[in-house]
Amino acid sequence: MATIQVYVALGANLANPTQQLDAAVAALCAIAVDDSLQVSSYYHSKPMGDVVQPDYVNAVAGFKTTLQPIDLLDALQAIEQQQGRVRLQHWGPRTLDLDLLLYGQQNISVPRLTVPHYGMKQRSFVLIPLAEITPTLTLPCGTSLESLISVTMRDELQKLIE
Repeated sequence: MATIQVYVALGANLANPTQQLDAAVAALCAIAVDDSLQVSSYYHSKPMGDVVQPDYVNAVAGFKTTLQPIDLLDALQAIEQQQGRVRLQHWGPRTLDLDLLLYGQQNISVPRLTVPHYGMKQRSFVLIPLAEITPTLTLPCGTSLESLISVTMRDELQKLIE
C-alpha cells in the first residue's frame, strides 16, 4: 500500500492543553506508518477571533500514512471526539483541534475538506512549528514555507519550554 507524507496542526486551550496535545500525538502514532511521526515543539499562541478564551498550545505533526484524505479526516475527527471536542462556537475554545494542513503535494477541494488548509499561510502558530520539522518544505502552489514566515510571526509565538 502506498504511503503519503501529511502534516497536521494541533491546538488546544481547555482541559490541560499540553496533556491534550500529548494524548493526540500518542493517537497519531496509530495512523502513522514506519515510525515516521515527527512533532514540533509546543508553542503558546493567542486565540483568533473575538471570543474571550484562554491562550492556545499549538504544534504541528508530520507523518506518513496509507489513509486516503477523507479517511484521514475521519480519523482526526475521531481523535478530537475521543478527547472531548465539542463544536459549539466558530473559533471558540476547544479541548483539541486537529487540522489537516497538507496531504502530500495534492490540492483537495471537496465539501468536507480543503487541502492545503485554507488559513495556513497566514497563521504563525502553523507556519513556525511546520518549519521546525520541515524547514525546506515547498507548498503545492510552489511557495517555499520559509518565504511565508515573517519576523513579526516569529515574535508572536512563545515556545513552551518543559
